[in-house]
Amino acid sequence: MSDNDGKKTLGLRGGNRPGNVTQSFSHGRKKNVVVETKRKRVVVPKPGAAKTGGGSPKAGGDPNRRPAGISDAEMERRLKALQAAKAREAEDAAKREAEEKARAEARERRRLEAEAKEREQREAEERARKKAEDEERKKKEAEEVAKRAAAEAAAPKKEAAPQGRGAPTNKPAPQPTQRKADREREQRGGRGKGRDDGRRSGKLTLGQATGGENNRHRSMAAMKRKQERARQKAMGSAVEREKVVRDVQLPEAIMVSELANRMAERVADVVKELMKMGMMVTQNQTIDADTAELIIEEFGHKVVRVSDADVEDVISDVEDKDEELQSRPPVITIMGHVDHGKTSLLDAIRDAKVVSGEAGGITQHIGAYQVKTDDGVTLSFLDTPGHAAFTSMRSRGAQVTDIVVLVVAADDSVMPQTIEAINHAKAAEVPMIVAINKIDKPAADPNKVRAELLQHEVIVEAMSGEVQDVEVSAHTGQGLDELLESIALQAEILELKANPDRAAQGAVIEAQLDVGRGPVATVLVQKGTLRQGDIFVVGEQYGKVRALINDKGERVKEAGPSVPVEVLGLNGTPEAGDVLNVTETEAQAREIAEYRAQVAKDKRAAAGAATTLEQLMQKAKEDETVAELPILVKADVQGSAEAIVQAMEKIGNNEVRVRVLHSGVGAITETDVGLAEASGAPIMGFNVRANASARNTANQKGVEIRYYSVIYDLVDDVKAAASGLLSAEIRENFIGYANIKEVFKVTGVGKVAGCLVTEGVARRSAGVRLLRDNVVIHEGTLKTLKRFKDEVPEVQSGQECGMAFENYDDIRPNDVIEIFEREEVTRTLD
Repeated sequence: MSDNDGKKTLGLRGGNRPGNVTQSFSHGRKKNVVVETKRKRVVVPKPGAAKTGGGSPKAGGDPNRRPAGISDAEMERRLKALQAAKAREAEDAAKREAEEKARAEARERRRLEAEAKEREQREAEERARKKAEDEERKKKEAEEVAKRAAAEAAAPKKEAAPQGRGAPTNKPAPQPTQRKADREREQRGGRGKGRDDGRRSGKLTLGQATGGENNRHRSMAAMKRKQERARQKAMGSAVEREKVVRDVQLPEAIMVSELANRMAERVADVVKELMKMGMMVTQNQTIDADTAELIIEEFGHKVVRVSDADVEDVISDVEDKDEELQSRPPVITIMGHVDHGKTSLLDAIRDAKVVSGEAGGITQHIGAYQVKTDDGVTLSFLDTPGHAAFTSMRSRGAQVTDIVVLVVAADDSVMPQTIEAINHAKAAEVPMIVAINKIDKPAADPNKVRAELLQHEVIVEAMSGEVQDVEVSAHTGQGLDELLESIALQAEILELKANPDRAAQGAVIEAQLDVGRGPVATVLVQKGTLRQGDIFVVGEQYGKVRALINDKGERVKEAGPSVPVEVLGLNGTPEAGDVLNVTETEAQAREIAEYRAQVAKDKRAAAGAATTLEQLMQKAKEDETVAELPILVKADVQGSAEAIVQAMEKIGNNEVRVRVLHSGVGAITETDVGLAEASGAPIMGFNVRANASARNTANQKGVEIRYYSVIYDLVDDVKAAASGLLSAEIRENFIGYANIKEVFKVTGVGKVAGCLVTEGVARRSAGVRLLRDNVVIHEGTLKTLKRFKDEVPEVQSGQECGMAFENYDDIRPNDVIEIFEREEVTRTLD
């Protein structure tokens, strides 16, 4: 037992022992605190456990370190599990090491294979290069030998005499060409040696891996160019490349990059030259023609000034030779008044129910069809609508047609649209055939039709004229064969011909935006043959023919003259009546379309801008006095949209007018709804519907969308809405007269006239005028109307009453009071 065992140590023996601790604070304050120190508990194992735990060889450790309450069996099981885990870890580590070693070996093997393959490839290239150089060297040496032999043979004999007189015959000095060849061999040998050293290094460098100089596969032409440059450098005579002078087409404005492209110069050089002139521009900026001309002349090229309109020259009309012309089918347009049976007549000819697909039996679009007669003659028909709103569409139909068939109902005779059709045919100078339809009806009178046609200078053959007339019935089929014979006879007289072996040209009969197919145009080919894959420009649009569909819905590869087809592949919807031209390249088509679009935009801007002060004042005056009804129009095809807009322009007078904010083709979209909401306009949909997002937006914003399938209803509804903007007409109705007998002054009221109603009736709510010597000196309302002392609503003729005017006291005896009422009358547009 040590000396320290007898000392008292805090917390080692006994229970809790108190102690004193002094705490120090700021300002010199101190405080004594009593602290208790607790004894730490020490767990001592039992003597029996020491015996059993210490004798077990598998326990492996000090039994005193075993946790309390753990038996020998449990301890042994835990140790076994620990050993098994260590063994598994060792196995996994060995396995990972083996896999890593195998991967490293595979990587090394692949690297060696790649290096071997690369070395073989470089050796093959080097052999090919050396072989080419050897062949070239041998060829040049042979040429040098031949030249020397020729030179020696042509040398004069006097040069050979000194050698004959015993002059020493030394070996001739090497020619410059030989020295040059030696230098080239030395240079090639040095380069080859360097390459071989690099190839035999056996290491893959970064330059080799990324396609550096030692690993780049040059073409034979590149190698020859490099050899030529080295040869010129060795000879010290650097030959500059000859300057190519180009004719540069210069429009009114050109982009810097495009200018460099046309001169075949680097863009950086052009930009640098512009900066020398004090113009800080980039390659995407546009410069004017004068500046571009200076740049072109600076680079040594020639300037060819062109205007923007010159892009149209590529589609200039080419005159066809007589030997190239071939017969083509005639194009027949059926015209006439609405509901006179045009579509039904064509339906009877082509045995297809066209009329069933039109709303209300009215043709809404221009249709194009081909019909083959019993004699094998092919006829192309255009069916134009007869409604008055489609005047422009019928006009376009007359411009592309060869023969006009004027359909007149025998029971209805000549009508306004019949006269319009006659005028269109005469303006286009197209021969006409009159088809008197509905001849089977009891009220039919064909002679009346012929007589009324005389008033419009249409003299039929029955009236000793030149215009053929045929009595037909679309219902029974009567006279159809005679009509087809008349058409064939007229076509034979016209001798219609066209050249099918040229670039196609045609007219757009109709255009629409199809949901699944995109912009679709119905085109009547007039010249040439339109083929699938052709690049074309039509109006302000261009495209490539993706597909051609004939009138039967079948896909065709090509369409010749007088053949109507649907064309797919446009980049936008063209206008009905636009001319289609096939171009050689897409760049030409795009350039022409962009030029036309810019011209049309400038024209619209010029038309909409007021240029003079008088025009500005007139426009402001119109805006103040004229009420506008804004609308948006969306239709299924371009022709319908155009016709609706023209019909809207005719609605209105000096007080109210309809303004079409936007018209387009296709479904009603969210953009249309947004424009309508901003302008407070309704949307008129003709044979189209709004998509889901547009419908939801319209419901949220309160935009009205109306759908129509017949143009009558649309025009009538817009006309009724425009009529609501008209100010009501005020009408005056005279109801009575009263004479003033006496004038009284009443306190609190003012002057009161004692009157006798001489005619009609006097009402409190009516308007009054004060007449003095039949001159109106005051107009206003009554403040009071009394019969004796009572206020009354009206006084009959022959009775006396008292009247007082509102805010007017200058009344005298013998003045006359005129009593009248006003009423508002609602006005409508005619």
